[in-house]
Amino acid sequence: MKPFKELTGIAAPMDLINIDTDMIIPKQFLKTIQRAGLGKNLFDEMRYKEDGSENPDFILNKEPYRHATILIAGDNFGCGSSREHAPWALEDFGIRCVIAPSFADIFHGNCFKNGVLPIRLPEETVKELMDKADRGQNAMFTVDLERQVVVDPDGKEIAFDVDPFRKHCLLNGLDDIGLTLQKGGEIDGYEAERRNSQPWVTPDAA
Repeated sequence: MKPFKELTGIAAPMDLINIDTDMIIPKQFLKTIQRAGLGKNLFDEMRYKEDGSENPDFILNKEPYRHATILIAGDNFGCGSSREHAPWALEDFGIRCVIAPSFADIFHGNCFKNGVLPIRLPEETVKELMDKADRGQNAMFTVDLERQVVVDPDGKEIAFDVDPFRKHCLLNGLDDIGLTLQKGGEIDGYEAERRNSQPWVTPDAA
């Protein structure tokens, strides 16, 4: 997983509440188990018309927001089914941080496991950030995970809370597999001891 330390980029305002995971990545795109390639289908039903052409009114089809790395959204982001493809699609598009007043619990956890930082801020603060994101090319934000602050286009710093363990994992690019591999030496030691003490249950006992 790619580490997340500091991110500076354009923030796209999406002033909608209850954006569910089917809106983020519709069900017809869940057949794949590959994380790459889902970005083109992010918000598919809102981004594209029935003929497959882009919807010019959708925020991520407008300049400069088609290059957004931060998404600012309304309450209860990521509700609905628990599909992990939702953070996969966001990350593959290039969005590595979502700021909202609240998130669905499972989506919130899946983000941390896939290199996307979900930031909860008060609704009034989120509204202010959305207004500043409307500036387009001048809407450059910085998210500093080490310092736990969002820096808006005016230089104002907004502190946010994050679980210390999840912060550690993001800073170091550790998903569940990475965390397990950190214990590689202990695992190898346990397996060696087990082969010696219980040779009858090991695969190579013969």
